[in-house]
Amino acid sequence: MTLKEKMAIGMRSFALEDAGHLEEAERVWKQIPLVPHVAKWCKEMLGVEALLQMGYDLSEAEEEYGKDWLRT
Repeated sequence: MTLKEKMAIGMRSFALEDAGHLEEAERVWKQIPLVPHVAKWCKEMLGVEALLQMGYDLSEAEEEYGKDWLRT
C-alpha cells in the first residue's frame, strides 16, 4: 500500500471520528497495515492471539517476515 493510500485511509478515519462514528473510525484505521516492527513487538509482548484479536492489517509484517511469521 502506498503512503498516499495510507494517508487517504487515515483522513477517512479522522473524518468518521469527527462525525462521532468512533467504532467505524477504528475499523477504517485498522485497514492501514501495521508497521512490521510494531507487529513483531506486539507478537512478542502481547502474544499472537492478542495481536490477531486487535484486528490490524498484518500484510506488511507478512511481507517482511514471511507467511509463517506468527507461528515461529
